[in-house]
Amino acid sequence: MGLLLTADSAAQGNMLVIVAIYAVLFGFLYFVMIRPQRKEQKQKAQTLASLAVGDSVRTTGGFVGVILDITDDMVIVEFGNNKNCRIPMYKEAIVEVEKPEDAIATESSDKDSKKESKKK
Repeated sequence: MGLLLTADSAAQGNMLVIVAIYAVLFGFLYFVMIRPQRKEQKQKAQTLASLAVGDSVRTTGGFVGVILDITDDMVIVEFGNNKNCRIPMYKEAIVEVEKPEDAIATESSDKDSKKESKKK
């Protein structure tokens, strides 16, 4: 009878180890996969909420254009130099947004760095 009780307690000990391993594994997966994905979703939602007319956008198809009009879940984007190429699309199709102020700041910093390199 004593041998039977010892075997049961050993099985419970092994079960606790297995549960602990699964808990650690789930915690690791949460911090490696789920948490960064939620952070990225929040950032994308914030970016889409801050869209404005005149912003330059890149779509999931790789097209680059300028926003002309915005509704609740749709935008009208003008592509290329042809002023007649205006396409309505869902906001979710936008991958990257560049504000006009960002483009000006980037250009001015590029010019400054070129001037400094010419002086040297």
